[in-house]
Amino acid sequence: MSYLDPQDWSFPVPIAYGPGRLKEISDFCKASGMWNPLIVTDRNSAGLPFLTDLKLYLEEGGLSSTLYSNISPNPRDDEIAAGKTQYLANGHDGIIAIGGGSGMDGGKAIALVANNDIDLWAFEFEQTPPDMTRHPAFPKLITIPTTAGTGAETESTAMITDTVRKMKWCVWHAELKPAFAILDPEITVGLPPHLTAWTGVDALVHAIEAYCVPRFDPLCDGLALEGMRLVARWLPVAVREPENLEARGAMLAGSCLAGVSFLKGLGLVHAISHMVGAEYDTQHGLTNAVLLPAVLRFNAPEIADKVTPMAQAVGLADTSFEAFYDWVCALLDEVAIPQTLSEINVPNDCATRIAKKALKDSAAATNPRTLSVSEVETVINQALNDGR
Repeated sequence: MSYLDPQDWSFPVPIAYGPGRLKEISDFCKASGMWNPLIVTDRNSAGLPFLTDLKLYLEEGGLSSTLYSNISPNPRDDEIAAGKTQYLANGHDGIIAIGGGSGMDGGKAIALVANNDIDLWAFEFEQTPPDMTRHPAFPKLITIPTTAGTGAETESTAMITDTVRKMKWCVWHAELKPAFAILDPEITVGLPPHLTAWTGVDALVHAIEAYCVPRFDPLCDGLALEGMRLVARWLPVAVREPENLEARGAMLAGSCLAGVSFLKGLGLVHAISHMVGAEYDTQHGLTNAVLLPAVLRFNAPEIADKVTPMAQAVGLADTSFEAFYDWVCALLDEVAIPQTLSEINVPNDCATRIAKKALKDSAAATNPRTLSVSEVETVINQALNDGR
């Protein structure tokens, strides 16, 4: 199988996969009715070559655009408001969300509020979705991941930090869907090894947590297992050989599959990680990676029936929990993930406060094991001090 051949997929949204597909961006914009897009990315990506290329391809196609790059690693509600202001001031008719998870989340959140006066938090995942019948349609949206990890390119869900409550919330609306997602592995070739590792393990966590959600969803389960297989095979290669385009392509595909799979739900890794990121601005994939072993140990009694398929997906002959857990820890070691939350500057006195916040996260509700504040606090302390 070649991961270098261009492909067009229609599920769950139109997806253009393959090296060099970014060059077709003006065609994708025109096909979606977009002539003056706002390009949204995170501030760490603002000066990278793919943005220069993107703007050039738009110009060559006769399209105008402006760039909004004031998006933090953990996007904030005030940054979304400023992005909306720029969208309206320049008369934009669509949004290109490009970057890692933060850039795409920022673009998707701006799209939620750009054409209406609805408060951002009215779109929070656990709330009744706003009735959009009396409001203008959401802007057309194109998503372009520049890392293989978040899987944020096929849905409108976005994690945004509430600067008042210092918590992260998921915002979305079922009527906002990307018109196109572009998976171009050439864009990800320049990603440093540590970011390749952090984002790649993020994809693995998505697949594991989604697969372990205790409800029947064979479509998401199949995507999760294939996502695990791809990450297990190709993440070490992508970290070790940053220029390996086949590894980059396989990781983009695996990340996308894992991202779709967590429509089923997530779990305690994400519930904790969202709140740690909101308070301490840690990198999301890295935080997930450090938390994964402690959460696996906690959930072990409730995921016994899930372990054998997961172990088989990552290529293990021994399909016991111990073997799968050891494989996870060995992979984290191989790609140089720190052992503890303390090593990524999360303070030791945060466990109780973060545990209380984590239980309010929508991911906590789909964790396979029932949660209490004291149990979550214990998991956090293990991740802070003991690690794997």
